[in-house]
This record gives sequence, structure tokens and C-alpha cells, in this order.
Amino acid sequence: MTILETKRTLVRHGTHNDAPFIMQLLNEPGWIRFIGDRNIHDLDAARKFIDDRLLSSYLKHGFGLYIVDEKASGCSIGLCGFVKRDTLDAPDIGYAITESHYGMGYAFEVSTALIDYGHDTLGFDRIFGYTLPENTVSLKLLAKLGLTYERDQDVNNSGEICKLFVKVA
Repeated sequence: MTILETKRTLVRHGTHNDAPFIMQLLNEPGWIRFIGDRNIHDLDAARKFIDDRLLSSYLKHGFGLYIVDEKASGCSIGLCGFVKRDTLDAPDIGYAITESHYGMGYAFEVSTALIDYGHDTLGFDRIFGYTLPENTVSLKLLAKLGLTYERDQDVNNSGEICKLFVKVA
């Protein structure tokens, strides 16, 4: 199911057919460094990730992380969407673009459209975003998206203190 379309992308629900892409994305060095190793090393593990992290969120919350497809190639190039965490009282926006598409503006393009979708369609009055302090690219992107720094927080109860940003509708 397509959620939205931008100039260069289609943003849609993930399915089990996305398992090869999920396995690729979650094993890229940038994902492992800044998001963490999810131990997704085969298609069964990728399908379980899709069930546990994408499909269950769509059912429980009516939103989640979505697959980003590049229109020109028809290839999946990223994961972007909203996560509802127990440690935050509003959803946060998350994004990851394949390294072969870094620096092309895809994360900004899709995140901008999703923030509008979150406010206008899903009715979010606030949207969080967070990143590790050393992820300077993500820090710049959150600011460019219009989110403002709110506080440092261990968002995932993992012992890692992140920079937490917020955008109010």
C-alpha cells in the first residue's frame, strides 16, 4: 500500500517481499554504526524483522517504518517512517537510506513529506527525532527538517545518550 509519493520516490508499506532489501540495508556499515546490529543475516530473520517492526506497528499504531522506492529505477533505497517508543510521548521519525544513495537528498525529501503526512493525515501534534551525538549528518538533517533540540535522553534504554529533537505542528 502506497502511503505517499514525492518527486522522486514512492513510500509504501513493507511486505515479506522486501526481505532481501531489509537484509541488505540492515547490514550496511552506516546502519550498524548509528542504529545497531540487528543480526539480520538471512531472509527468515529479515522477514521476522518485517513482522516485528513494520507490520506489527501498522496494525497496532496505524503507522510505522515504510519502504522508500526510487521511481526512476524501481529499486528500494531506504526505510523511513514513524516509531512509537515507550520512552517518548509522541512518535519519532526515523530514516535510513542505502549508502549508494547517500548525499542525494532522499532522506530530506521523504522525511519532509512524512512529517507533513504525520501532522496533516495522522494528526500528530508533535514529532520527535533523535540521533547519536557523533552522527553529524543526521544532526544536520534534523535541523534542516525544522526539528529543534529538546534534550539529551537514553531513548532506547540502551545506555546510549542521544540528542532528542522535536517538531510541533
